[in-house]
Amino acid sequence: MKKLVHLFILVFLFVLFSKPVFAESSYVLPYPSSMPGGLAYKFHLIYNAISKYWYFGDFGQFDYNLKMADKYLVEAKTLFEYKQYLLADRALKKSDSYFIKIRDSLIKAKNKNRNVVDKMLVLKEASEKHIEVLKKMDLDLPDTFIWTPEKSAPTTLNLQKIFGNSILLREKNL
Repeated sequence: MKKLVHLFILVFLFVLFSKPVFAESSYVLPYPSSMPGGLAYKFHLIYNAISKYWYFGDFGQFDYNLKMADKYLVEAKTLFEYKQYLLADRALKKSDSYFIKIRDSLIKAKNKNRNVVDKMLVLKEASEKHIEVLKKMDLDLPDTFIWTPEKSAPTTLNLQKIFGNSILLREKNL
């Protein structure tokens, strides 16, 4: 009987202190860089636009697009945490657009008979990490948000749909 009580207490404590765990990927996202609204952010955007041409070739474009998808996902995450939903939505859409281009560059490389196995593994890990981050963010945010600027019409953001689309986009690579 005593062992049963100890087992019950142990199970109770485990359930009490456990958190839901997402599929944790070993892929590491970058630290957030300059954020919208800062002076350095404009220079950072110019730098990113210029650096695009430094990454030439299919694998170079793969690296560049993955780097930008990661950067804008982290930017969106940070902005969502600070309840800057409109800016966060824009950053997440940028991340999505770069994420779409990642697969295209791998398809081009594969059509040129290049070995893309390692890059596909990186893309799979990145997809898992992005999905993990998006699902965690989705839990903490409202389903919809109405942003009302001072002198303009309000904008309704369907955050649940936005996250659903971003997750589906990344699940295509799994």
